[in-house]
Amino acid sequence: MDIILEPWPWYVGGALVALIMVALIYLGKSFGFSSNFRNLCSALGAGKNCSFFDFDWKAQRWNILFLVGSIIGGFVAAHYLSNNQVPAITEDTITQLQSMGFESAGSAYSPTEIFGELSLKNVLILAIGGLLIGFGTRYAGGCTSGHAISGLSDLQWPSLVAVIGFFIGGLLMVHLLFPLIF
Repeated sequence: MDIILEPWPWYVGGALVALIMVALIYLGKSFGFSSNFRNLCSALGAGKNCSFFDFDWKAQRWNILFLVGSIIGGFVAAHYLSNNQVPAITEDTITQLQSMGFESAGSAYSPTEIFGELSLKNVLILAIGGLLIGFGTRYAGGCTSGHAISGLSDLQWPSLVAVIGFFIGGLLMVHLLFPLIF
């Protein structure tokens, strides 16, 4: 059980991701979670009203199963295969986060100030963030996992541009917008 409960080294996780990507390339499939939004909307009948959702979603059943498996796997890992592990972050980071009002920094897996209570501010932050992520994935033609893992594995130029954009957007968020919000 120690092997399952302890964090795995990066080179084990990286090798597993590489093996999965080689298998997907061999099978002619591409990986990405944001495409499941289109698949689910098509499966629920949205293709009757919008041509974007009018396609054979059954050809992407494997991706929907992957999404469902990821959700179930995440639940099992969080509730049955972890000891409430807290990520190791530096004292400087803990101090900075605590100065912004995140007292749970360094003692909780995720900030309880955002995810622990459903205040109007927290719901708005999560809803607006979700909308921006949804818009961004459609605008970029895919999500970070699709572009960074699958697109770069296929040596796709648009994926390289998208990944560079993701990093720039992340830096802008952390250094410019995050201090304004909190």
